[in-house]
Amino acid sequence: MLEILTVCTGNVCRSPFAETVLQTELPGARVHSAGTHAMIDAPMEPDAARLARQFGVADASLAAHRGRWLQESHLVSPDLVLAMSREHRRAVVELAPAKLRSTFTAREFARLSRHLPDDEARATADAAGTDPQDRLRALLLQLAGLRSEVEPPVDPTEDDVVDPYRRDWATYERMAVELMPALGEVVRIARVALSA
Repeated sequence: MLEILTVCTGNVCRSPFAETVLQTELPGARVHSAGTHAMIDAPMEPDAARLARQFGVADASLAAHRGRWLQESHLVSPDLVLAMSREHRRAVVELAPAKLRSTFTAREFARLSRHLPDDEARATADAAGTDPQDRLRALLLQLAGLRSEVEPPVDPTEDDVVDPYRRDWATYERMAVELMPALGEVVRIARVALSA
């Protein structure tokens, strides 16, 4: 089974939003989240949950979330780690250097994966065999290789997702505008891996 970990700061807004949306879209994967400075055992922020509901996430998934602090042990098994900012990506790689090629900010993942069309992604995955994890690893290696080929954004913050914590509803909506296209790309690539 594919495993995806989403990471933000408090683990109450961005990463659980991404986690629950991906759980909804990828029932064939295990998705969970953590925070670099998590509010341990805290529920998802009400506005983040409200927004996730708008994207089809069930109340039971939202209610089940509790914040947890990112630890090295959480990084052993995920095939893909999706960070909400470059700072979170750096924290993941410092804890688990072996995850360098399988850790992306969500928006970086989208920026790179747009250069990997479906037919090319399928060919890469098929060459890796029929195991979904092997297929995803091959796809992530290809995406990581694109880091040196694809022009980075002029403004590096374009690879980050805005933190809406304790901010107004418009900031939560901005979070979704920045994050949902990226999650769509994750779903697209993961479905290729799962479709052997």
